[in-house]
Amino acid sequence: MSSAKTSLALLAFALAASTTSCASAPKDEAALAMQAANRPASPEERAAANRADPLTRANFWAKENLKDGEDLTVSLEFARALREIGSHERALDVLSRALIVHPESADALMLLGRIQMALGDVPTAGRVFHRATEVAPERAETWAALGTTFDREGQHKLAQTAYQRALELEPLRTTTLTNYGLSLVLTGDLPGAEAKLRQAAANADAGARVTENLALVLGLQGKFEDMKSVSGAAAPEEVVDQNVALLQGLIQPARSWDALAEKPAPVRVAEAATTADAPIAAPVTRVEDTAGTEAPKRVLRPRN
Repeated sequence: MSSAKTSLALLAFALAASTTSCASAPKDEAALAMQAANRPASPEERAAANRADPLTRANFWAKENLKDGEDLTVSLEFARALREIGSHERALDVLSRALIVHPESADALMLLGRIQMALGDVPTAGRVFHRATEVAPERAETWAALGTTFDREGQHKLAQTAYQRALELEPLRTTTLTNYGLSLVLTGDLPGAEAKLRQAAANADAGARVTENLALVLGLQGKFEDMKSVSGAAAPEEVVDQNVALLQGLIQPARSWDALAEKPAPVRVAEAATTADAPIAAPVTRVEDTAGTEAPKRVLRPRN
């Protein structure tokens, strides 16, 4: 082949290679962009998202969930974010799908049960919490949560058995001691209730709500001086005196929920913030779940 023909052939090959390269470049860039879009967020990005406001957090975890719908951590964070913005039905859907892939996840079961309790579906929540006790019998919160569903359904003896199991695992758990104490009130065991509430009130994380419940149980037993002593640390003296006077009337002639409902409730002191791991989404007796609402007629309140 002549020198000229060889040069032309090499030039044609070079042009063809260049054209192929230019054509494939956009495809490569698109593929890289697709990979970047589907890449899970880094631990730092996830931590930053969890410090954001609830709506931003929900949007972030929605995108992560689209990338990998089978990632349990992502599903749990997404469901928690949805719950926080009030999207309970969507959270239930996310958790239900997660449990298909991860049926032994106690975390998913506990969160699912709590949302169902918040929605008022106590029977279903009870079944979910029961399953959680089977999956993670070593976790006190599973038994404590099951106890709250029994109390809500009026099965107080079963509730107390569940609380006992929870306390075998975590003897000083404040929420369990408090709910156990209030369950004992519902079966008429005021001395037993006092003992559990005293244990709960001695814990550093007890707060005003536990103290308030203990004071009321003392008052229902006629232990008004003890009631004043317990209430005095959390309420002004005039409020304590008013509560004592009201309870003196309430326990005559009978100590019953009907009597409590027919009389004005004692003036409530400021409530403590609820704990993050509280298993109860709805109380044993009718109470308010947010600050600023009217005081309930029934004054004994479970620890949320």
